[in-house]
Amino acid sequence: MQRLKMKDITLLTCKAYFKPKKITPYIANILKEEQLLKSALEQQGLSVAITHWDNPTYDWSKTKAVLFRTIWDYFERFDEFWTWLQEINTKTKLINSFNLIEWNIDKHYLRDLHSRGIAVVPTYFVDKGNNIKLRDISKNKGWKDIVIKPAISASAFKTYKILETDIDNNEELFMSLVQERDMLLQPFFETISTLGEASLMVFDGKFSHAILKKAQPGDFRVQDDFGGTVHDYTPTKHEINFAEKVFASCKTIPVYGRVDIVWDNKRNFYLSELEIIEPELWIRNYPKSAERIAEATKKIL
Repeated sequence: MQRLKMKDITLLTCKAYFKPKKITPYIANILKEEQLLKSALEQQGLSVAITHWDNPTYDWSKTKAVLFRTIWDYFERFDEFWTWLQEINTKTKLINSFNLIEWNIDKHYLRDLHSRGIAVVPTYFVDKGNNIKLRDISKNKGWKDIVIKPAISASAFKTYKILETDIDNNEELFMSLVQERDMLLQPFFETISTLGEASLMVFDGKFSHAILKKAQPGDFRVQDDFGGTVHDYTPTKHEINFAEKVFASCKTIPVYGRVDIVWDNKRNFYLSELEIIEPELWIRNYPKSAERIAEATKKIL
């Protein structure tokens, strides 16, 4: 066990981004944001450590809290991650809290938010082992082109856009996915290819800043992993109010997180995702925002 003096905050990453030997432009962005946040926390008088979540030698009882950042392999190793998460919850404070993580880690949270009056992208949930067909769902819901994705995923992991003409050809794919995990279906919003997807960052319940993600031509995935690009974005007052309402609709208000919104053809906007476990926050685009996260973190300590 790694012995260390008590730290106020431990920033969590994954092994791939912890003291990497090769620094790509992608990893350079991660390290820059990590240092911005570390500096902001230290300016609040907090002592800060950094490690990967699956570090077997780290003594989690020697940190007052852990702040989840770039743990971007957890969904590929979910059983291992979940066991680890429950264990460290008995040793230190989690930011965001264990209850929020447990709720947000499964996209069934969209159903909860919908029941609380949040406009959510229409979603149909298919539990693991179900034998329902894609064609039956699309016909019953009146959806033509659709998107399928796991209930537990991130960064477009096992996410597929299926055109109406290809639904029958993808029944086998869908069936194999459902045998492994809970899945969900959503109608494909054509505007994702033209307008993109906006991400609104919210800290301590208040809007901080926003960016716009756009897919590369011919793709629908806006993540930079797939060639997506990031642009400045100034949200409307209604969009800001919406993002803050989403946070207020959680059981407890998250310390930090992100509201992703998409638009339909009439420019009505909907919640696509609420990211409060390990969201990318684009601190590097708005460095002052690190101070707001640090202030909110210190407040709950």
